[in-house]
Amino acid sequence: MPTTTIPKKILARQHEITADYQRLVVAHVADIVAGRATEMFEIRDFASVMCIHPTHLSNTLKLTTGQSPCFFFEAQIMEVSRQLLRDTSRTVADIAANLTYDASNFTKFFKRFAGCTPKQYREQIWAERRAATAELLTI
Repeated sequence: MPTTTIPKKILARQHEITADYQRLVVAHVADIVAGRATEMFEIRDFASVMCIHPTHLSNTLKLTTGQSPCFFFEAQIMEVSRQLLRDTSRTVADIAANLTYDASNFTKFFKRFAGCTPKQYREQIWAERRAATAELLTI
């Protein structure tokens, strides 16, 4: 069975779309955290900014990375969530609101990806810090 090769120009464009999307996700989540944006984008919003169809964006990301667009968006939200939860001066509800979630949905979201609730994650961080401090004191 003969195979058709994909021209390099098309492959380059697919990787360009992937890189642009990933940059937009990082920038948008940073805007949310900084308060410069008040609503989370959906995939169609990212596609609109990139001037492409949402289906094309989704298909391109699946082709080049094997992952859906949501994978990258959720991973970035989780990374930022973990960073924010390390700051013990802010409540989980405050962090959830900052990320445009209500506290209950944020807890469900976080637990689905981290395997523990935000409070449990925070307690793990505190335990690690206490252990590190105790280790330094005993040396």
